[in-house]
Amino acid sequence: MKRLFSRLLTILGALTLLIMVLFFIANVVMIASTPEVPDKTVLELPFDEKIVEYVPEESMALTVLDDSPRLIDLVAALQRAAGDDRVKAVVANVSGITMGLATIQEIRDSVLAFRKSGKKAYAYADTLGEFGPGTKAYYLATAFDKIFVQPSGSVCITGFMAETPFVRGTLEKIGVSPRFDSRSEYKNAMNMFTETQYTGPHEEAIRALFTSFYDKMAVDISAARGLEEQKTRALFDRGLFSAAEAVEEGLIDQTMYRDEVYDLVENEAGADAERLSWSGYLKRVGTPYSDGKTIALIYGVGAVQRGKSGMSPMSGEAAMGSETVSAAIRQAVRDESVEAIVFRIDSPGGSYVASDTIWRATVEAREKGVPIIASMGDVAGSGGYFIAMDAEKIVAQPCTLTGSIGVFAGKMITSEFWNKLGVTWDDVKTSQNASFWSGIHDYTPEQWDLFQQWLDRIYEDFTAKAAKGRNIAPERLRELAKGRIWSGRDACDLGLVDAMGGYSEAIRLAKEAAGIPQDENVILKEFPIPKSFIEKLASSIPVMERRIEGSEAAARALKAAGPYLKLLSRLGLGDEAGALSMPPWTESLR
Repeated sequence: MKRLFSRLLTILGALTLLIMVLFFIANVVMIASTPEVPDKTVLELPFDEKIVEYVPEESMALTVLDDSPRLIDLVAALQRAAGDDRVKAVVANVSGITMGLATIQEIRDSVLAFRKSGKKAYAYADTLGEFGPGTKAYYLATAFDKIFVQPSGSVCITGFMAETPFVRGTLEKIGVSPRFDSRSEYKNAMNMFTETQYTGPHEEAIRALFTSFYDKMAVDISAARGLEEQKTRALFDRGLFSAAEAVEEGLIDQTMYRDEVYDLVENEAGADAERLSWSGYLKRVGTPYSDGKTIALIYGVGAVQRGKSGMSPMSGEAAMGSETVSAAIRQAVRDESVEAIVFRIDSPGGSYVASDTIWRATVEAREKGVPIIASMGDVAGSGGYFIAMDAEKIVAQPCTLTGSIGVFAGKMITSEFWNKLGVTWDDVKTSQNASFWSGIHDYTPEQWDLFQQWLDRIYEDFTAKAAKGRNIAPERLRELAKGRIWSGRDACDLGLVDAMGGYSEAIRLAKEAAGIPQDENVILKEFPIPKSFIEKLASSIPVMERRIEGSEAAARALKAAGPYLKLLSRLGLGDEAGALSMPPWTESLR
């Protein structure tokens, strides 16, 4: 049996290597035979796909299997298409979108910019909500010239509602006691464990946030659909419309099935018009950020942690490692061609120490004369704000969730829970505070005092650095802090953010900071510099060797292939990287 298992692993290893080599060859052939863009092209935007900010470099399997489209690439494709006479229109499927509001605003801005070229943009959905909300999808659709919905579909624009579970009662029933504290009253991440309903500050912050989102959406939809804002708000209060009713109210333009919409769009584009996906289009024409002076693009995506960045293969969620991101910033600073850095952040925060490590790298960059522009995505709160606050300028979307300048920490006391199960604990300790981290022992009065001092120290450090970085009086900054979240628009009004916008605005400000004329092209160079396919394959061999235990033949094959793969990389035969390629006890900044 053991021999059979070993043989299977050997075959598996050899097949994996063969697939990788064939994948590489296919890429080379595909690059060499890339077809031209048709003279009459309709660009497809399939927003039913998940749009991501960034995919960290991971194992070879993820490299091969993950083809999630990136937001920056979508923005670049629309930018190129606006000036390409071969692209006659864009058509988008806005059914079932899963993206955040700030991402939607980024795409809306890009579609509106595309329309300024005089070309048409069409949105289609089978339904905008089916026994569920369609508000976000409808908001995106309103960036387009015309909106079509399947006759059997609906338009469900019911606005926003926050529903938060509070499990304090459950914890009491099972004998678990939450022992947390925060700085300050608005820091609400721990409230689900310590409260049974919203506190006054918690409700105030959420209400203000949603009101800001709703107000912005009402204004944008009214402008896009030619409606009085008062009517738009009345339509939101009603909320549920059949597709035919939505036409009558001016929410959409016409009821049509998908095939009818696509026939209409192609006919308007001209005889022999062909559809082309935006990603396929970008592969053919290339990024608009491929010549000129260099601006570095660095991603800070996911929960902030110490060590290296990565991605959970189960959840698909990225994690921002302080070691990876700070090294990328230093690498960009050392690159003499880099004039400025765009630091793209989409993070709910995490480790205080890790956030501080990244913050220090941004300070060093500015001290060495390389300006940093922070560009915020859907979320840049707490630790996600910490790492941005010393940037030369901070750009956010109106619906970005940001701020949350504060800290919380603590632990769950589980001794009563174990007693109910008949489990008893005993311990031996060498020092007075050895039980500080224990979930069996509550804090002693002396330990609680130390705990409070710890929170005070972190909060003082956070607020002091934020006040200095944002050039706000410390007293005023502390009024804006207290752990409170803000919408990007409110944060801008308060001085926590400098400008509204996305990638395009961040690049504009980076040019300005670096003294690059706005009409000049730039190279957007990603750091850390992505590895080529061959480099990824070569570096994955040690990992694969460890995973194929007992398969000596496969391990020998992988070892033998390694030097040749590295040689291919040194010879430049790999695919070239393009210019665009929270928690038990922690000092947490979420």
